[in-house]
Amino acid sequence: MDSAAIDRFEASRGRLASLAYRLLGSAADAEDAVQDTFLRWQAADRDRVGVPEAWLTKVVTNLCLDRLRSAQARHERAAGAWMPEPLLEGDPMLGPADTFEQRESVSLAVLTLMERLSPVERAAYVLREAFSYAHAEIAGILDITESASQQHVHRARRRVTAERRGSDAVDPASARRIVEEFLVAAASGRTERLVEMLTADVTVVSDGAGLARRLLRYKTRERVASYVGAGFKPTPAKRRLAGGSPALHVAMVNGSPAVVAVIEGRVVGAVSCEVSDGKVASLHGIAAAARLTRLNEAWQQHDPDAPVISAW
Repeated sequence: MDSAAIDRFEASRGRLASLAYRLLGSAADAEDAVQDTFLRWQAADRDRVGVPEAWLTKVVTNLCLDRLRSAQARHERAAGAWMPEPLLEGDPMLGPADTFEQRESVSLAVLTLMERLSPVERAAYVLREAFSYAHAEIAGILDITESASQQHVHRARRRVTAERRGSDAVDPASARRIVEEFLVAAASGRTERLVEMLTADVTVVSDGAGLARRLLRYKTRERVASYVGAGFKPTPAKRRLAGGSPALHVAMVNGSPAVVAVIEGRVVGAVSCEVSDGKVASLHGIAAAARLTRLNEAWQQHDPDAPVISAW
């Protein structure tokens, strides 16, 4: 393959990776899909490819659909223990963030909700919402009619919107301050203050510190406040499980402020918080080491702000 063909692929690599990440929710799987796309590009009769960008988009999308439809993926996701892999602000795999729709499409809340969509609905929704493809283009990528593309996007948007919480466009600095206050209240054990800082329809989704076989889910302010207060209360057993006494930072993860627990430069957990009307509307807690690999790698190169709590 000549250098021009390689350069043409590399010019699209970032966009392909951010598309694959939105479809799969896993940075590692997205990288594999992009690499497989490169192998297809290498083997293709490139002289017959009219629009390389469209060809590459179609290939990576369909490779991702194959992964979503695979027996292994269906088993893992149906088992109720699947969560998306969090990414630190600035990670190129997060992709375009110029519009509210683009930023929302990569939030942990929306990535989790998209698990309820069929693979084709998910692909049509991502191509439309995050990458602004026309329905005619989506139809060509997915080998469906333009009318079917419109229907898939409409159904996906309706299902995501119906269960979406914290979807307001919030100033990042304001959201961060709210999460810092929330963290201080949680660590202090002041349950009444926690309740005040939660929306009426708040939800929590957690992998149970990476130990639960199924995701833990909680609703109502009182139950969420109780769970969060107990979770943030330091104990010797929790410190042994974490491998020490972590510092608790607030950083942007997947477009939302998150509490990031760090021990000697190693991320041991992250809780993404979405804010609506000045309150916390949803939390997604991730502590399984396998889901934190890329976040850990990025944190090593990150210059974090001072921790909100220096030793938990």
